[in-house]
Amino acid sequence: MSQVTVIGTGYVGLVTGVCLAHSGHDVICVDIDPAKIAMLASGTSTIYEPGIEDLLRQGIDRGNLRFATPENGWRDLIADITFVAVGTPMAANGAADLSAVRSVVEGLVSAAERPFTLVMKSTVPPGTGAALAERFLSDARVAISYVSNPEFLREGHAIDDWYTTDRIVIGTNDAAAEARMRELYADIESPIIATDVSSAETIKYASNAFLSTKISFINEIANLCDCIGADIDAVSRGIGLDTRIGSQFLRAGIGYGGSCFPKDTRALDFIATLNGYQFTLLKSVIEVNNRQRLLPVVHLLHALPDLHDRSVAILGLSFKPNTDDVRESPALDIVPLLTEEGASVKIYDPVAHDVQIPGATRVDSVWSALEGASAAVIVTEWEEFVQLDWQHAKTVMCMPAVIFDGRNCLDPLAIRAAGLTYMAVGRDGAHRGA
Repeated sequence: MSQVTVIGTGYVGLVTGVCLAHSGHDVICVDIDPAKIAMLASGTSTIYEPGIEDLLRQGIDRGNLRFATPENGWRDLIADITFVAVGTPMAANGAADLSAVRSVVEGLVSAAERPFTLVMKSTVPPGTGAALAERFLSDARVAISYVSNPEFLREGHAIDDWYTTDRIVIGTNDAAAEARMRELYADIESPIIATDVSSAETIKYASNAFLSTKISFINEIANLCDCIGADIDAVSRGIGLDTRIGSQFLRAGIGYGGSCFPKDTRALDFIATLNGYQFTLLKSVIEVNNRQRLLPVVHLLHALPDLHDRSVAILGLSFKPNTDDVRESPALDIVPLLTEEGASVKIYDPVAHDVQIPGATRVDSVWSALEGASAAVIVTEWEEFVQLDWQHAKTVMCMPAVIFDGRNCLDPLAIRAAGLTYMAVGRDGAHRGA
């Protein structure tokens, strides 16, 4: 078994640490935030992710999962295999902000007193590995092997995805480092793609860009369905059964969000532009996704011409169910648009409790959100909303009550049978007479 350090305890870093410990490796997770480290060391997860807290506590109890801060420097924290899993947020110009990555790599290289393998788990643009090697690793006092090992984890399913991943990508020019990485993942039955560093970096970005393209494509088809009276559900099923296309990521709605797709598509577009290439398709994907977030307000203004002083319930704040991550959530754009129209907005999410949006009121139950509301917008397809008692909803809402299904996850017939007005993305024409 390997000695492993994971630097960064966000979604990627924490999942990486607890899963490697669960596989039997000796793992130290490192973060600059002492409060976060103390919380993790006590067995409490700092993120909402199904199953992660159980693995966290098991690792602590076994003694092969520990937590530390770099307050005394990096020297004693460098393991045989050291992962970098710090954030690469989007800068104002759309590029990935690599300042944390560079800082950590510089610190590791300066402190290293023996050879080790540096594994980049953070999502970094193609060419980053080569630039880091030239800037830092080339002058290192000891031999440092560089590996690009991108993650393909879905928030809300990250633990399952770790052990049942479609592929493991290992990008390196060092045969010994590749062998160490293969041994690290020996308990996972998955195809391994061994390639060079730049190709590994590109695989990550290209994967997210392609999935984003599928989402924006089906949303454009859904908008067309609304114009011609077609049913997007039938259309999605019809094209998804084509094995060349596949059914995943073909659910129409108000667009993608989260920590990966928005950031990575914009970063890839920035990289293309920086290299003199106009990635027209990707620019359209981004534009379509931004436009989809306007749909709830557009539809509500058609159904309720004046939103001034009307109460609107926003159901869901996290960008997807089974996570508390609100990064790039559509709700963050929808709420200000509604308040600008004069609406009084109440927000409820079963997990994402701590985020406040100016001009909106957070409530602690779905019924508090719906009380007196003229409309409700489904932003996140939490099961609690999918299974909602719409007959009871009618008794607490202000009629005529409009339900905008931003995820096409509800039963239109059940909602209309309760006497409520149902609106969605690409479904309205087909269900209008139901």
